[in-house]
Amino acid sequence: MSGRNPPPPIELSTVDRLRCVVCAHDWDFERLRSEEIDAHWRARLAANPALYDGPVLMAREAENAREADGSTTLRVQFFPTRFSRFLAWRDFGFPGEGVRNCFSMPALRSADGAFLLGEMGAGHSAAGAIYFPAGTPDPSDIRDGFVDLESNLLRELHEETGVAPEEVRLEPRWTIVRAGSRVACLRIAHCAETAAALERRIGAFIATQEKPELAGVRMAARRADLAEPRLLDFIRRFLEPLLPE
Repeated sequence: MSGRNPPPPIELSTVDRLRCVVCAHDWDFERLRSEEIDAHWRARLAANPALYDGPVLMAREAENAREADGSTTLRVQFFPTRFSRFLAWRDFGFPGEGVRNCFSMPALRSADGAFLLGEMGAGHSAAGAIYFPAGTPDPSDIRDGFVDLESNLLRELHEETGVAPEEVRLEPRWTIVRAGSRVACLRIAHCAETAAALERRIGAFIATQEKPELAGVRMAARRADLAEPRLLDFIRRFLEPLLPE
């Protein structure tokens, strides 16, 4: 009998908008386990010197709310911490209650209906995993006290693939995927190029970078393309109803 915990349930919902604010938060994990966190960071850095302990934003609340006009909003309260703290929390199995890893992701879709998936590069903290281009929100995403996850989404897409914001058309609604302590805010981004053209173009872009975020990309056009075991479960769940057999 396996001693592993079962994977967390995955829940999908859609909302019309996000309302993400920044607040102060006394995070018990960060305060009470600082020595353990620091030791973990030293070990991870020794194994992967490309890691950087920069400032990031994590969430202490992320709840769907129905507005008076009938529309829906994901309301998130973010608080600042450092990447070493986030990484230890993730690697230790998301200890504690009430803290979430909330982030945005562009689901880049080609003109012929395929979705772009990226393989995380060797310098990434999740090297080898396959999912949509994305990055943990950080203070550069704050605008007048609000966290702009749409700008974060477009910036990460551009930085990792070379596809510029003006080259995509975002669908109006967000899909919120909850998987345990993860809250992924996904938005389909339509592109006028075909799957083959995007794969060639982004592959060439990655080859020009000195330290690329992605080791490579692939296009998922059918459900059979989702069988890759390194594909994150919540990405698979999001894509299954959007792709043909």
